[in-house]
Amino acid sequence: MKKKTIRERINEILSNRTDNPGEKAKKEKLGQKLKENLKLIEDIIGFSDDVVVREFQLGGKTGIEAAIIFVDGLTDKQVINENILKPLLIEKFPGDELKDPARSDIIKFIKDKTITINELKIVDQLEKVIDGVLDGDTALLVDGYIDTFLLNTRGWDKRSISEPQSETVVRGPRDSFTENFRTNTALIRRRIKHPALRIKGISIGKYSRTNIAICYIEGLTNKYIVEEIKERISNIDIDNIQSSGTIEQLIEDNHFTPFPQLLSTERPDRVAANLLEGRVAIIVDGTPFALIAPITISIFLQSAEDYYDRFIIGSFLRVIRLLAIIIAMTLPALYISVISFHPEMVPTQLALAFAGGRAVVPFPAYTEAFIMTILMELLREASIRLPDPVGSTIGIVGALIVGEAAVSASIVSPFMVIIVATDTIASFAIPNYSTAIAFRLVKYPLMILATIFGLYGLVLGLIILSIHLAGLKSFGIPYLTPMAPSRLGDLQDTVLRPPIWSLRKRPEHLRTKNEKRFSSTGDDDGYERTR
Repeated sequence: MKKKTIRERINEILSNRTDNPGEKAKKEKLGQKLKENLKLIEDIIGFSDDVVVREFQLGGKTGIEAAIIFVDGLTDKQVINENILKPLLIEKFPGDELKDPARSDIIKFIKDKTITINELKIVDQLEKVIDGVLDGDTALLVDGYIDTFLLNTRGWDKRSISEPQSETVVRGPRDSFTENFRTNTALIRRRIKHPALRIKGISIGKYSRTNIAICYIEGLTNKYIVEEIKERISNIDIDNIQSSGTIEQLIEDNHFTPFPQLLSTERPDRVAANLLEGRVAIIVDGTPFALIAPITISIFLQSAEDYYDRFIIGSFLRVIRLLAIIIAMTLPALYISVISFHPEMVPTQLALAFAGGRAVVPFPAYTEAFIMTILMELLREASIRLPDPVGSTIGIVGALIVGEAAVSASIVSPFMVIIVATDTIASFAIPNYSTAIAFRLVKYPLMILATIFGLYGLVLGLIILSIHLAGLKSFGIPYLTPMAPSRLGDLQDTVLRPPIWSLRKRPEHLRTKNEKRFSSTGDDDGYERTR
């Protein structure tokens, strides 16, 4: 008989396997023979070096074969050794179960009197066994039985809870989400200890099998919003989910807009506050950012610390942020339109100062505006990509040196440097990073319209932007609520932050089951018990 070459043997193995091991796991079923079950699992995941298979005998000398399977790096080996292997090897099984193990209830004995794991499941499907092992569980198989134990031994390395990086506050909690799924859900549960809090899990991604949690408060959140979010997430059919940003792009209403339709936050206190208002939070395993839906544009004016200080201070800060949005979006376009088309609109002394500064500049106002704004974007992006100690230095020094050199070389006027610097500072004052980028993008179409039509072009661009925002929705909620459509009850907590004692009702546009946020009698806790 001719000996097969290595290549022929590899081709034979590959021809006997399906293209997708996950599909094979759905088709195959567990049997009663341990060796056959191990072979099935090995055909699907056993070719990986990090998959550990440990075979042994129950009780040491019972003659009953068993095996555990786990993935090295996803499990806590100390828990496996102390709570699984040690009891199974040392425990003395009853005599009747040793005489005829085929008719004895070994599975029940192991479950009730042997394993010291607080969370275990008994399954009889190969697909569930594979999914559990790849999720960090340890599978325990016993010869002669189809039933298989899935024991919670998850123990991979994780980053500790630290301060938020993108949503820092002066006054307020300093903890933030991490990349660990259960840590994030626990941070929410820690703030909302009510039994009405629901955390519903789902796995998305053909290959990544990413865990996703949908969080809401039963009896408070509008059930139609919850069902809509669940349906959109369940309909996702994709190979890989690595970030909450992927989920955001797949479930948002309008894909052709720079404005975010879900709020991304790394602050557990902000998630808890929005859940108590009647919104839904989405937690994605492997990312420190949670998603909140539905939202309106007014939520991007708000910061977590607005409610941790007196309402006068909170209102002042919101007005500053609104002013920052207007400046970041319109200042360069306004400068172009005034200099190029409407110099008569500025006082004479200021117009003369503008003319004197631009006397030696060889470019028109719109050219120097585009040069400086794009240069500032390059510096901003470079400072983000560089290491932290170097990035901030490069950003500041680069802006000063380049700006001074550009003015000295008569490429741009000093006023243009001031305009671009003010525009950049204003964009940093916007609390949400995604919203700040959106307004930075809107700035360029407005500059183009101002270059062509002057101030009329700027006004036309703002009208088009308003029409676009009025047409956006976040899970059925109009984006400009409560301004358009107007809801007087919600207007009090938009630009200004009212006193806490006056916020007696939840937002009307969310149509929650219980509109009262708090009451003086305390007879309504906003929770309906469900069976």
